[in-house]
Amino acid sequence: MRWIVWIVGSLAVIVVLVTAVGYMLPKEHTASVTSRVSMPPDAVYALLSEVDKYPSWRPNVKSVSRQPDHDGKPAWTEDVGGDRIALRFERMERPSLLVSRIADPSLPFGGSWTYRIASDGAGSTVSITENGEVYNPIFRFMSRFVLGHAATLEEFAHHLEARAR
Repeated sequence: MRWIVWIVGSLAVIVVLVTAVGYMLPKEHTASVTSRVSMPPDAVYALLSEVDKYPSWRPNVKSVSRQPDHDGKPAWTEDVGGDRIALRFERMERPSLLVSRIADPSLPFGGSWTYRIASDGAGSTVSITENGEVYNPIFRFMSRFVLGHAATLEEFAHHLEARAR
């Protein structure tokens, strides 16, 4: 019986430490990845801006539901592994710049992704920068020390590179 008390006590201490460290971390973070894709900038821009086609090349996106445009720009909801994330484009400057933003303030995270697309010989260089916010201190700890702030960006870049082949 005593070992159960030790295990429960140890777990409680870990949760308290994770929460305390999470509170000390800043809510905001910036992460960035750059990848080379074998498509010209206009084709990359079209691929990124055609959100209805995301499930065809992003395996983690189960479906996309278009929402009414926001300031004349696309808005949509992605079903990502059972989580529904509302997004919208804030800036669209063909063929070199897209800025998307999470449009659901009830999520434990938020922020924007800036896609910069530049010609690179026969293909393009795509730099994606996340200006993120993580509101929950436990999730903030996990995002910083377990998952890594760039994990989702790296996964996205991998799928983009695979689609461009």
